[in-house]
Amino acid sequence: MKVFDLTHTISENMPVYPGTETPKLTTARTIRENGFNETLLHMYSHTGTHIDAPAHLFETGAALESFDGTQFVGTAIVIDCSELGKDGCIDMSFIERNRALADKAEFLLFRTGWDEYWGNMAYYSGFPCITGEVADYIVATGKKGVGLDTISIDPIGSASLENHRRILGQGTVVIIENLCNLDKLGGGLFGLIAAPLKFINADGAPARVFAVEV
Repeated sequence: MKVFDLTHTISENMPVYPGTETPKLTTARTIRENGFNETLLHMYSHTGTHIDAPAHLFETGAALESFDGTQFVGTAIVIDCSELGKDGCIDMSFIERNRALADKAEFLLFRTGWDEYWGNMAYYSGFPCITGEVADYIVATGKKGVGLDTISIDPIGSASLENHRRILGQGTVVIIENLCNLDKLGGGLFGLIAAPLKFINADGAPARVFAVEV
């Protein structure tokens, strides 16, 4: 069995969505002074590799803790869109390349290659985004979730957040943002575990995401 970590490490100098505070990791206790180490974490719910819940945009939308654990585990496939350049458009043609497996997978992960810009200003703009047709396909085929190696499923500064609304509005699909290492996975199906922190009224939460090849 091979396990691949698709998660960025949380640190105080990591990229965050414009307008969001960077996380703070404060040493609260030390072995020398207290006999044990303990860290105080201060961060927003959509920090780093994280999962968006319907409650992120909808008043009556489901929060993450209300989902059964099976929502966050399933089969997945990587859709390689890395050939696209700045402001590229991920349309249905990328799914049609491997439609049979895409239809079967419970999660679709779109590899744009944008994680190579993690930590640079280039990470915040120009990343490829899916079309409305792709968003509708994700919902219509009953996916559990969709993931990307970018900071958002919509362009930065989008007022309508159309892709978020199309996907989260159904109340049955979650969005995983800021993935990494998708280039390490092949073109076949694999197991995915995307485990968000569980807290009350979670509109989103940092998650540890693993791909498992058996």
